[in-house]
Amino acid sequence: MAGPLTDTATAGGATAPPALPPAVRALGRAARLTAKRLLLLLVLLAAVFAAVSLLPGDAANATSERGESAADLAARRAALGLDRPLPERFWDWMTGLPAGDLGTTAHGQPVTSVLSGPFPNTLLLGGLALAASILGALALGSWSALRPGGRADRTIAVLATTAFALPEFVLSVGLLLVLSLWTGWLPAVTLTGPDGAPASWDMIVLPALALAIPQIGWNTRIVRGALADQAALPHVRAAVLDGLPRHRILTHHMLPGALPAIAVATATSAGMLLGGAVVVETLFNYPGIGAVLAGAIADRDTPLVAGVVAATGAAISTLLLLADLVRDRVLGAAR
Repeated sequence: MAGPLTDTATAGGATAPPALPPAVRALGRAARLTAKRLLLLLVLLAAVFAAVSLLPGDAANATSERGESAADLAARRAALGLDRPLPERFWDWMTGLPAGDLGTTAHGQPVTSVLSGPFPNTLLLGGLALAASILGALALGSWSALRPGGRADRTIAVLATTAFALPEFVLSVGLLLVLSLWTGWLPAVTLTGPDGAPASWDMIVLPALALAIPQIGWNTRIVRGALADQAALPHVRAAVLDGLPRHRILTHHMLPGALPAIAVATATSAGMLLGGAVVVETLFNYPGIGAVLAGAIADRDTPLVAGVVAATGAAISTLLLLADLVRDRVLGAAR
């Protein structure tokens, strides 16, 4: 009597293809995610070009000087390429991206040189705010999760919701009043040094706090929820019954399983931080891309607006890709 089919045999007698090594599967997954992020960024850039073109006026009018004639404006439009169809201008701009060419601004400057100073400042501000939000959320979320239903848990939940609900400009004004005008602990505005960066470290504290506090609230709720889900799992309950210390249960049994949700929330926060930086940088006179973007929109400077979106979009997409890979690795190890 014929024995049972082996796991490599099919009904027709053919053998199934061998499974790919884990490293190859991981590379394929990373390639697919990268392609997906690039496609989303491409769609976003096309939408930016279309949105700026729909605004009243154009770059020629916005950057014209008093007394220019209609012939001068026509010549300026031709020089800026505004007399060409929008899809053609978008395609020309996109073809320069692989070489790192983000085009030329309405004032004749390379976009890369305009962004070379402010963009690192924004990355520094966003990185500090992101680090503060991660550390604060892990501390508060873990403290809350270890005392479910207690006074600390309820208090942290209210504070986290309130912090996330506050708009950046309201929070910025409150921080200015308390930490600068009333106490004088921190400077109210940011002065720029010879290198284009903030003149001293304490000038970064207020804008970083204004960005971090709402994200601490958001991520605290995420950490609290992820840890609560882990606390209900059998292996965590078994660890509690075995009498293990709470901090060991948290670090060895709950946090590893909650890592995928925390990683995705952190990457999402990065996008919110870079978006909120436009408002916060303007309020604190911080030398980042916020002022550049505001001026570019006022000038209807499509290449510069698209350059800002491309730079920030690439940074956010990289973080989202890393978060997806962390989630896949943790979930794969769990399986």
